[in-house]
Amino acid sequence: MMSLRLCVSSVAMAAALLASRALAAYSSPPSLQVPACPHLSVASFNKTVPDQKDFPPTEVALCYGADTINLAFSAHNETNFYFNASQGTNDAIWEYEVMETFIAPGDKDPQTYLEFEVNPNNVTFQAFIYNPTKVRADGAPFETFYINNTLEAGFTAATMLDQDQQLWGSSVSIPLGLFNVDSGTAKGTKWRMNFFRTVVAPATFPDQTLGAWSSPNKASFHITPFFGHVEFI
Repeated sequence: MMSLRLCVSSVAMAAALLASRALAAYSSPPSLQVPACPHLSVASFNKTVPDQKDFPPTEVALCYGADTINLAFSAHNETNFYFNASQGTNDAIWEYEVMETFIAPGDKDPQTYLEFEVNPNNVTFQAFIYNPTKVRADGAPFETFYINNTLEAGFTAATMLDQDQQLWGSSVSIPLGLFNVDSGTAKGTKWRMNFFRTVVAPATFPDQTLGAWSSPNKASFHITPFFGHVEFI
């Protein structure tokens, strides 16, 4: 049994190595300098993952405070506002329409990162992901560590829907302490981040259209070499 496990592990790591080599054929991830609040920087995208076709315009405005990373998601050209009303915190809201951010401190391709999602019903998902292959290789470890007590932990989210303008947006705060950044010390820190949006209609569910700030080379968000480079200035 042990030799079988070692074989499976070896196959998974070999697949991860081949995937990482394939990444070299793609352009470098984008970079963004983010100021202290109330000033903002904006990450925007309008292309699908991975084929780079037209996608509804999406924006994420960012700034940092003494204790939080603050993000304002804006989903334009929205026609469905599609969510499952029975879902609650940390349910599989990604199966419907969500906006997401993946965040890790430092400038290396991360193995562990925060995944945060919010849907048009203001339901959120927040968990740390352990993805040691960095590409979610088949057969390799991939673990999710949920954060359930969101208010106590310092998360906030407020969502607005404007069906006449085909727009929904969410203002989100994520505590810097999750990343061992002490109060008032965020300036000068470097990060890896990516931003995503899923689009799906009742008639097409569960088939989604995916969009990203830094598009991976396949329809998976968990490919960390594509995370963008962010610096708090």
